[in-house]
Amino acid sequence: MKEPYLNSFNELGLAEPILKALAEANHTTPTPIQIQAVPQVLAGRDLIGIAQTGTGKTAAFALPILQHLVTNRFRPERRSARALVLSPTRELSGQILESFRLYGKHVRPSTALAIGGVPIGRQARALANGVDVLVATPGRLVDLLENNAVRLDMVEVLVLDEADQMLDMGFIHAIRAICARLPAKRRNLFFSATMPREIEKLADSLLTNPVRVAVTPVAKTADRVEQKVFFTDRAGKPNLLVEILSEPDLDRALVFSRTKHGADRVVKGLAGAGIAAEAIHGNKSQPQRERALAAFRQGVVKVLVATDIAARGIDVPGVSHVINYDLPNVPESYVHRIGRTARAGRDGIAISLCDGEERAFLRDIERLIKITIPSADRRGESRREGAPRLEGFRSEGRPEGGRPARDARGPRPDAPRGARPFNRGPRPEGGDVRKDGPPREGRRPPRRKAYNAAT
Repeated sequence: MKEPYLNSFNELGLAEPILKALAEANHTTPTPIQIQAVPQVLAGRDLIGIAQTGTGKTAAFALPILQHLVTNRFRPERRSARALVLSPTRELSGQILESFRLYGKHVRPSTALAIGGVPIGRQARALANGVDVLVATPGRLVDLLENNAVRLDMVEVLVLDEADQMLDMGFIHAIRAICARLPAKRRNLFFSATMPREIEKLADSLLTNPVRVAVTPVAKTADRVEQKVFFTDRAGKPNLLVEILSEPDLDRALVFSRTKHGADRVVKGLAGAGIAAEAIHGNKSQPQRERALAAFRQGVVKVLVATDIAARGIDVPGVSHVINYDLPNVPESYVHRIGRTARAGRDGIAISLCDGEERAFLRDIERLIKITIPSADRRGESRREGAPRLEGFRSEGRPEGGRPARDARGPRPDAPRGARPFNRGPRPEGGDVRKDGPPREGRRPPRRKAYNAAT
């Protein structure tokens, strides 16, 4: 079925105050997801929207909600909300609220934000008189419900954004608890980049005869993103990352680490190489996260190192490179990661650093996106069949479950004598880091800290 095409937002039948705000924001032509979704929501249908990040899906639900508020004006009751938008992270929630304020500039809806990391009392006071639009993360909304600071029996529209990420973060039970407090008569809008079976089951239980719109096939990576992979060993990743980040064509780079502590180590190592970077992850306080994101958005720092959870909701124009310092062990996360570049019609580059132990992750990713990601040498050129591998970044010869011999691994990466890659942690007192031989006396394995939710 050919997607409909519209020349302007005027053809969507939106009210004049909304059209005026769109024009002032220089939004002239609706995107495919907006063209398909907005008329269906305006017609009162429940909807499942399949769209990657950067396709304009926030406006796809914000515009019809604002239209509903314009045509059905009344004051919300105390501690209630007329529209509820659930999103997985603090950053995404904040950006959704900003979109409502931007598009509703001349509608002036009352709004509130309920996220973790800030005092709950302040949020309870903001909800005391009732609001038109409440944007929340599931964890904080459950807290507010338990404190009787908000009631959901007056919600007219429920939006679940980034539904697949909600599932990955373990919010499915919180979402079910929240939905149990909602009135039976309401509109439901689900948006997601992928549709895992668990989300399909949730949608079936909550939505009524939904229309399904999709602007890209599930798990299809962005067409304007140039993807490539560098095969290396673990010890070669730090120097390789520094070299990539030193390229003159790099404007802003979003670097992904699999863990929070790993992200901090990357930032520390880059600082030692003279590259300013900030980290954003669940162990950072909300003010720290906001400062890091502001510095990245304003170009004060060109490199932001993030975990998958914290990166959801990072919508920064001009991200030229996405670098997977660690490949994700969930293949769908790769799709979300590289969707942070090549936005608004621009081109982007996605680079993955793959060591021997991550080959299985790479195979899963390629199976999902249905392409083979081309390998490249340090200069970013595609590696031709039979071309020599780069010295110091070899990964061949690694047996399953073990380390290859030195002659199979090739020489060590070029580095000053005594230099250490920054992903190995601190040097023990009184000697070098020993790779072989018995462990030092008294060494204990690191304790695994409790998972900190992004909300």
